[in-house]
Amino acid sequence: MPANIEIKARARNFEEIKARAEGLSDTPVEVIPQEDIFFNVPQGRLKLRVLTPNHGQLIYYTRPDQEGPKRSDYHIAQITDPENLKRVLELAYGIRGVVKKTRYLYLVGQTRVHLDDVQGLGQFMELEVVLREGQADAEGRKIAEGLMASLGVERSDLLEGAYMDLLEKPSGV
Repeated sequence: MPANIEIKARARNFEEIKARAEGLSDTPVEVIPQEDIFFNVPQGRLKLRVLTPNHGQLIYYTRPDQEGPKRSDYHIAQITDPENLKRVLELAYGIRGVVKKTRYLYLVGQTRVHLDDVQGLGQFMELEVVLREGQADAEGRKIAEGLMASLGVERSDLLEGAYMDLLEKPSGV
């Protein structure tokens, strides 16, 4: 199963982090509207990411809920009929909740830098260091920590869990 090392943090200064990410990125920014529908599952997380009416991704992943760099194991299936799949999964598992966001994606080496404007929550930064075959978690954590520093993200800004978890909290973030 593919894996990455992730961090998620509150973006205190969204525009400044965006400018820094742009300076570090190997490619121009990609702006991606996303709707993530989370389903009730006994372990891990299962979400249907709707990108367009004819394109989505079914994503299953597991990762510990802790602050700082953490390993996430995931599997992604490309979907051409997200609305119908949503209905099937809703009937089978029930919908846990929905996260709507605009994602600004920057690629820095083997890392996906996400700047997310999340409806009902605010603005966040997420790093996904995509681990190469045989690459140690420790090396991925080191890359994440270095990028965190380059982007001006402080340890006090780090969050645990998924946006869905934050939306479920009575006080939000």
